[in-house]
Amino acid sequence: MKITLNGKEIVITCETIFEIRKMHGHETDIIILNGFQIDHNCKISHGDILTLIPKGVMPKEDELESMMMARHTPTVHKKLKQGKVAIAGLGGLGSNIAVMLARIGVGHLLLVDFDSVEPSNLNRQNYTISHLGLPKTEALKKQINEINPFITIETQNVRVTEDNAAKLFSGYDIVCEAFDRAEAKSMLVNTLLSELPSVKIVAASGMAGYDTSNSICTSRVMNRLYVCGDLTNEAEIGKGLMAPRVLICAGHQANMVLRLLVGIKDV
Repeated sequence: MKITLNGKEIVITCETIFEIRKMHGHETDIIILNGFQIDHNCKISHGDILTLIPKGVMPKEDELESMMMARHTPTVHKKLKQGKVAIAGLGGLGSNIAVMLARIGVGHLLLVDFDSVEPSNLNRQNYTISHLGLPKTEALKKQINEINPFITIETQNVRVTEDNAAKLFSGYDIVCEAFDRAEAKSMLVNTLLSELPSVKIVAASGMAGYDTSNSICTSRVMNRLYVCGDLTNEAEIGKGLMAPRVLICAGHQANMVLRLLVGIKDV
């Protein structure tokens, strides 16, 4: 019978998963069968998709593609790999959005920020002590390369303005607005909506403090504009930006990007 093993179609005479692993892999390999990880032996069927993942070893590009495809299903993975997403601002929202999009295999990311990593960022942004002093674009690109070195990453170490926004983000399917200040958010959204008629924008507003997680949601406020957050809780004295709600909001933005890339426009 024919199966797909690590992305390649082969003919086998074996009857069970463990027999195939013994012939083509190692006893400690992780087994993913038709997108699901299993740890028990079972029969293999014609057309099954089997992935064997060695522990502690970086796979080749085609092997990693096969593993991610098995996890995501081929149709979804293909759409994500073809996606082009820009992230404007690499702080608490943007740094975490970028990492999530890298993990799901979005093929082309643009990272835009003018700032460097400083100690006050460590409470909620996806950086570590080793990144202190580095431009955020450089620090984040290094992290993503350690997650998936086969993603295309462009960086722009520049402040986004009304004059350069359209040029910076032209050619991208989706732009994630991840700025701290309300005026910068408004500038970016208004500029892109007026000057880039095909771009979709996933913005954020209201994730400060430690109110209930359940108030953070995603809304479609215009045809090409989505806003994530509770739209109320801004950072102020006594209500700072803290990791849990910031990451929840970043998750909403990343998930909305995922939905848009696979063709779902509803929230």
